[in-house]
Amino acid sequence: MEEEIIFLVKESPEGGYEARALGYSIFTEADTFEELKEMAKDAVRCHFEDTERPRLIRLHLVKEEAIPA
Repeated sequence: MEEEIIFLVKESPEGGYEARALGYSIFTEADTFEELKEMAKDAVRCHFEDTERPRLIRLHLVKEEAIPA
């Protein structure tokens, strides 16, 4: 059992947030960051059996911004 699972989170071009788990086929999205936390928990519960579920979900927010040089 993994101790934690890490999601890379980015702002969606359509608004809200998208989260993709590293090393697992888990993707979720939500309109707000608070909703995303709940959606990530739900996605992890659906993906893993109780005995295999990581104890911690880490959300790593990635912000990309392009600026003129």
